[in-house]
Amino acid sequence: MPEETAGPFPGDGSNGPNVLDDSGIVRSDIRSSFGSSTTTAEGVPLTIKLTVRDAATGDAAKGAGVYLWHCDRDGNYSLYSQAAASENYLRGAQETDAGGTVSFQSIFPACYSGRWPHIHFEVYASLSDATSSGPVVKTSQIALPKEACEAVYATSGYEQSVSNLSQVSLTSDNVFSDDGGIHQIATMSGDAAGGYTAALTIGV
Repeated sequence: MPEETAGPFPGDGSNGPNVLDDSGIVRSDIRSSFGSSTTTAEGVPLTIKLTVRDAATGDAAKGAGVYLWHCDRDGNYSLYSQAAASENYLRGAQETDAGGTVSFQSIFPACYSGRWPHIHFEVYASLSDATSSGPVVKTSQIALPKEACEAVYATSGYEQSVSNLSQVSLTSDNVFSDDGGIHQIATMSGDAAGGYTAALTIGV
C-alpha cells in the first residue's frame, strides 16, 4: 500500500483543526455531524470495510486504530470547506477487530475537480494513539472504481461529479498517478439503488 498525502483537509491537527481528540469521533456511522451540529450528509449509501494486515507476516493487525474521512456529495470537506465549516460529518475513528477489520457507514463521495474519487485514511498502532496525536503508521487513500462512480453519479445530487469524472483518470490524478492506483482500488459490491460496499486490504 503506497504512502500518500493526507491532503489539505485531514482534521488530525497536522493542518488546522483536530477532530480526533473530540468526544464522539470514535464511531462506525460517520454520516452525521456530532456535537453542536447533527446535520446528516446526503448521498448514496456506502459501507467502507478496511482490513489492516502486517505487510511482513500477513497477520491481521488486531487493535489498530483507523481514522477515515472523505468529502461529501458536493465535494466539500467538513471543518474546512466554507459550505461545511461548521460540520464534522464524514469523519470517524475505530479499532480493528480480531480479523483486523473496521467498517464505516457513510455516503459515496463526490468527484471534485482535479481528483479521482477517493477516501482518505490513517492507520495507527492503537485507537489510543489515534485519539491522542500519536504517531501515524500509514497514511494513504482508497480509489473508487470507475464503474461504481459512474452509476452513483448518474443519480440525483451528483450532477457536478459527472463532468468532473470525465476530466480525470487514475493515471492523471496527482496522487494515484505513480502506479495508477492499482494497489488502492476498492473491491465493490452492491448498486446505486441500494448502496455499495467498498472493501480494501491494507498492508502496513
